[in-house]
Amino acid sequence: VLFFFFEGVYDIVNNLGSLVARFIFLPLEESFYVFFAKVLERGKNIKDQKEDDVTMAANVLEMLLKLVLLIGLTIMVFGYAYSQLALDIYGGSMLSSGTGPDLLRCYSLYVLFIAINGVSECFTLALMCKEEVDRYNFVMLALSFTFLCISYFLTHWYGSVGFILANCFNMAIRIAHSIHYIYDYFKESPYRPLSALLPSPILLLVYIISGVITAFSEVIFCCDKGWIARLIHISTGGLCFAATIITMFFTETKLISFVRSQ
Repeated sequence: VLFFFFEGVYDIVNNLGSLVARFIFLPLEESFYVFFAKVLERGKNIKDQKEDDVTMAANVLEMLLKLVLLIGLTIMVFGYAYSQLALDIYGGSMLSSGTGPDLLRCYSLYVLFIAINGVSECFTLALMCKEEVDRYNFVMLALSFTFLCISYFLTHWYGSVGFILANCFNMAIRIAHSIHYIYDYFKESPYRPLSALLPSPILLLVYIISGVITAFSEVIFCCDKGWIARLIHISTGGLCFAATIITMFFTETKLISFVRSQ
């Protein structure tokens, strides 16, 4: 009975956590896979592509990576402090008092990996020639075996949390492969779209401060101290979130103009 309870908690957390991936990241990946496949010719070196097409593809890739990185960081930072409250509102103390909050916190980290992997991999797969795709599929097959081994040990040590951590490791390897491909593709050009994976220091500082403040707010006000305490916790998160968005508007002006134009 206990096994089925933990499995049910994992399914609920997985369904909640995957909402962002299904409704935001998946449409982005599908749309821009088609975009990159049309703008650049598959299997061709960057020198053999049209200069205007390379410029457009590099700029769009940079902005996409920045966009999903910031969405992922926001979910990770605020997901840590509000996982328990979300589960408490959704399913009561049965969900929020056990392993549920830790699972959702880990899933918030996993969302960041999903976000970066989705965009970097859609560009890579859109540009690979047939031989590179075959080689990539072979690497993925080998990675599947490694993933199973890591999943076995991590779930043995950490339970359901270990399985999410194993998925993070799996995504990290795939991201590393895509980043290596993108770096090699653009290294002979003046474009550096991977610089998007480095947010501005000021914004990074705001994320850290927001994470610390909301984590302390959770300890003090959440979740068994009544609705007034919960509202204070929510208001604290709202102020930190507003500060983060305002900082984005001032530090990521290029991204903001890209989002507005698209």
